[in-house]
Amino acid sequence: MGKRRRSFSPEFKFQVVMDVLTGRKRRVQILREHQLSDSTLERWCQQFQERGPRMFASESRLNSGEDERVAELERVIGRLTVELEASKKASSWLKSH
Repeated sequence: MGKRRRSFSPEFKFQVVMDVLTGRKRRVQILREHQLSDSTLERWCQQFQERGPRMFASESRLNSGEDERVAELERVIGRLTVELEASKKASSWLKSH
């Protein structure tokens, strides 16, 4: 029977890569401690470097989406406020007649 592949959470991979990049732990120490192959660790570091810029790009898109949502909600609030004021005026006009 073959070896069963281990799977690692994104949080674990992130922590291991950060340990390497920040120099908190030596690469050899990480490989031994977690029983990882050098090629696996190298692949994780490469993926981190390639995907990192996209993380910040999606953040700016998220903010613009939030801004659009806020603008839409402000338009709705404005419309409802005008309708409420008109209803109050009509109600007071009808009561006086």
